[in-house]
This record gives sequence, structure tokens and C-alpha cells, in this order.
Amino acid sequence: MTVRKNQADLTASEKRAFVAAVLGMKRKGVYDEFVSTHRTRFATDMNTGVYVGHFGPSFLPWHRKFLIDFERELQKFDPSVSIPYWDWTADNTVASSLWAPDFLGGTGRPLDDQVMDGPFAYSAGDWRINVQVDSRAFLARNLGHRVSTLPTKAEVDSALAIPTYDSAPFRDGSAGFRSALEGSAGYMSMHNRVHTWVWGQMESSVSPNDPVFWLHHAFVDKLWADWQALHPTAAKYLPAGGTADVIDLNETMPPFPATTPQDMLDHTPFYTYA
Repeated sequence: MTVRKNQADLTASEKRAFVAAVLGMKRKGVYDEFVSTHRTRFATDMNTGVYVGHFGPSFLPWHRKFLIDFERELQKFDPSVSIPYWDWTADNTVASSLWAPDFLGGTGRPLDDQVMDGPFAYSAGDWRINVQVDSRAFLARNLGHRVSTLPTKAEVDSALAIPTYDSAPFRDGSAGFRSALEGSAGYMSMHNRVHTWVWGQMESSVSPNDPVFWLHHAFVDKLWADWQALHPTAAKYLPAGGTADVIDLNETMPPFPATTPQDMLDHTPFYTYA
């Protein structure tokens, strides 16, 4: 069984194994396919107003499926590897362990936000940004510059206490756990604020270009699992049906031809969290 661990608890060898598997995916071109999938999904959500991967209730199950597929690709390189999660309520400074040179590398240089250390630095030669929204071929970050603080445990606890998964109109402005966790176009909330705190590619449709994307979304996914456990009698997903512009419980989530939110409600057949 795959177990996802807090990145702060990874051993040095576990960090090396994760990095090696990510770099292996990059060399084969598989990594960039995931970036392209996310870019296309984000643009489609934004431009059509039919919300699948973002801005609506299927944000959480869509990304759960996205992470499962990515994790399976990692495990083709090393079956022992899983996606670690970044608890940004605790590891909330530029000095936190995930930003060390032996793992993800740190913030970018002042000139252009280019990351200069760690295995994903452009200068190391193994990490070129090929799926772009601008001309930068290098990984960029500016940790804590655009938004000075990351979400707190109190904010997480407040969201986890919300008894309803989502509510009409099931999009920007909806009340419920999903909206409180994801945020919306006018409300950074938690998930969105973390993207902005990292900056660089993370604040764009090609956010998976930064490997921290996977650690961030693994924690978002863990929070969904925590919410499910805290509210065992609540509807695990809404809407159940009858909507035109968001994904209902048993509708498939493009581009996944055979996966519905219902299929993603229980994560335990795929992985557990330590």
C-alpha cells in the first residue's frame, strides 16, 4: 500500500528517491504531459465557464485523480516512492526543510526569480520549463514576496468544521468546505494563497512545472480526507445531479474518460496518509 508521508519526516534516502523519480519522468517527457494536462484543464475551466478541475466542486476529486496518475508514473521508476505532503501550516517559512538544496531548492534570485539551487535549478541542467505561459525556461519562485503568510492551523480547523461539502451555485461564492479550502477568483483562501506565496510558475496554469505543486496538492487532498473522516454522515460530494456548469457526483471529469467524483470519494484503495 502506498503511504504518503509528511515531507518533514522524509529520510535523506526518501528525498533522493522522490527527486530521482521526478527527474526520470522529466527525462522521458512524461512530466511535461502532466503540466500540459493541467494547463489545458485550467484554461478550459476559465474560458468556458464549465468548471471541472478548478472553481467548482470537482476541484478536489479531479486533483485526487491527477495525483494518483502522477504517483503511478513515479512508481514506474521506483515502486517505493509516493507523493509527500507539505503541511504549510507548520512548515511556513523560506527556511523550512522542503526548500533545502537536497530536496526542492529554495526561492529565486532577486533579478528574475530564477531558482539557483537544488536539483530543479535550470543551471543544474535537468529541469527546463518546456510547457510555458511566458518565455522563462527556468523554474521561478519568489517565496513569501507576493503574499507574506501561509494559511494557519486555525484557518484549516475552521474549514474542517464546516459541515457541508459545497452548496449552490457550486462555483465562486459558494459556501462549504470545498470553497473554503480552494478559494475563488476573488478570495484567496488556503489553496490559492499557497500558490501565490510560492509565486513563479506556481501562480499560473502551468503550476505543476514546480515540483512543490504535488506536495501542496497532496496536503490539500489530505485535508479533504480529514474532512470526510470528521463528517461521516455528511454528503461526501455535492451536487448529486441536475447541474449544467459543474460536475455532478456521477459525471465523468474530463480529460479522464471513466472517472467520476464518486470514484474518488474513497482514497484508501489507492494510498493512505501517515
